[in-house]
Amino acid sequence: MIRNKILIVEDEKDTRFILDKLLSKNNYETVTSVNGEEALNVLKDFSPQVILADWTMPVMDGIELCKIIKNDEKYKSIYFIILTARASLKDRVTGLDVGADDFLVKPVDNQELLARIRSGIRINNLQTELKNTERNKAILEMACTIGHKINNPLSSLVISIKNIEDDMSQKEKIDEDLSVIYQSIEKIKSLVNSLINLQNPDFINYTSDQKMLNLDK
Repeated sequence: MIRNKILIVEDEKDTRFILDKLLSKNNYETVTSVNGEEALNVLKDFSPQVILADWTMPVMDGIELCKIIKNDEKYKSIYFIILTARASLKDRVTGLDVGADDFLVKPVDNQELLARIRSGIRINNLQTELKNTERNKAILEMACTIGHKINNPLSSLVISIKNIEDDMSQKEKIDEDLSVIYQSIEKIKSLVNSLINLQNPDFINYTSDQKMLNLDK
């Protein structure tokens, strides 16, 4: 069973311990950080659906962390919950202005916290699904376009070679070359067909830092 991931950012040791135990007990995979700067380093290797961050922390507070997260295309879809002892409307507006998704006022009720996290995970999953749908649609449109663009000159090539073949008086001397040409044409035809009929695009490793579209399906 895949566990949902939560990043806890809290400088107060006891609070951090309690939050970690509560979420772990409820089957969440958790990583903890003591401030925003440390949290940014954690995000290089850990991909949470939800970040639970205290407002007031040394080095980098929750508001500054939220601002950085929400301005980074890689992380902006992470659901960001701010924990704060500040309950004024002005403070909430400040948090919303930097992109916070939710607020919880300390001391936090455990059941309310869990409910807010479940809601955040649902929203994050929906955003991820939408992003994947849009990405797949773009890939399919691109593949179909490339397939049709290749198909037209390919058809002209086949016809032209056939005409040349028919006009050749010493056909036996060029059979080997024609065989290679036709084999190449069949490979291109197969590629065109794969591109035009691509349904569920996925990728395979090409080099250590590159992927390519998998058409061998």
